Amino acid sequence: MSQQTMQKDVERLEQLAEVYQKILSEIHKVIIGQDEIIQQLLVSLFSKGHCLIIGVPGLAKTLLINTLADVLDLKFSRIQFTPDLMPSDITGTEIIEEDISTGKKQFRFIKGPIFANIVLADEINRTPPKTQSALLEAMQEYKVTAAGETFRLEEPFFVLATQNPIEQEGTYPLPEAQLDRFMFNLWIDYPSFADEVAIVKATTGHAVPQLQKVLSREDILHYQQLLRKIPVADNVVEYAVRLVNRTRPGNPDAPPFIKEWVNWGAGPRASQYLILGAKTRAALDGRFTPQEEDVRACAIPVLRHRIIPNFNAEAEGISVLDIIQRLLQEMA
Repeated sequence: MSQQTMQKDVERLEQLAEVYQKILSEIHKVIIGQDEIIQQLLVSLFSKGHCLIIGVPGLAKTLLINTLADVLDLKFSRIQFTPDLMPSDITGTEIIEEDISTGKKQFRFIKGPIFANIVLADEINRTPPKTQSALLEAMQEYKVTAAGETFRLEEPFFVLATQNPIEQEGTYPLPEAQLDRFMFNLWIDYPSFADEVAIVKATTGHAVPQLQKVLSREDILHYQQLLRKIPVADNVVEYAVRLVNRTRPGNPDAPPFIKEWVNWGAGPRASQYLILGAKTRAALDGRFTPQEEDVRACAIPVLRHRIIPNFNAEAEGISVLDIIQRLLQEMA
């Protein structure tokens, strides 16, 4: 890499912290609070990851994601998952088309809602595994295969799947192997009293905020490539791997409470996502290399859906969050 190219990369990275503040400023014209969730969504987007979002209805999940797509000038698509949804409702379907002049008939592929830059999969656990897998294959491969033909998905391709933690009747929980494809598992909580007052005031008037486009699709793709070039010190990589290793009850270095409460720990993909998340978080903060603190900040959303507690933990009322927090305390 030439000195000139390196200098350009450094300048672009320096601009990213300013761009991040502009994105926040624009999103806050519509969304009150939720700074941490917005940051984690952007960390996942710039890291080329996907997010699983869990929260009760009415917490503006759809509005937040739609606003993010507007500010980043990306094509947005929302799929409402239902028990009767078919894979072709997501990926697209073939129709028979007749040429009026010749009378000749031929098949034509009509692209489904998966062909967007930001895809909101609403209540993904409401649809059967066959339909879930159609979405998850696209997430992994960045392509759709139909009638023997392969269609590439335009990048950036960012999937946000939501789940309702209350209603569990008639749902099809995602298997662990499919959960592992999501970089982050984010929990959206109720707003604070002050935030809720501000939300009610902002949403019950007649004013409609005008959003400015902050980044283009090409800018995002460039930043995704650039962030992977950020160097990481060996001690930070080793800290991330050590943290993930200690979630595994079969590991000799695992603390006694892990052996007591955990059936299965996180796999190597968790270590990769911890480092990618740490790189992006540092860059958004205007720093050129991540620290152990950046890894710790990504630990809960990365590990929450990758650790499977056992019956002992459930009997004692110990949640996955309790296990991760205790592990972070022991590694402080």
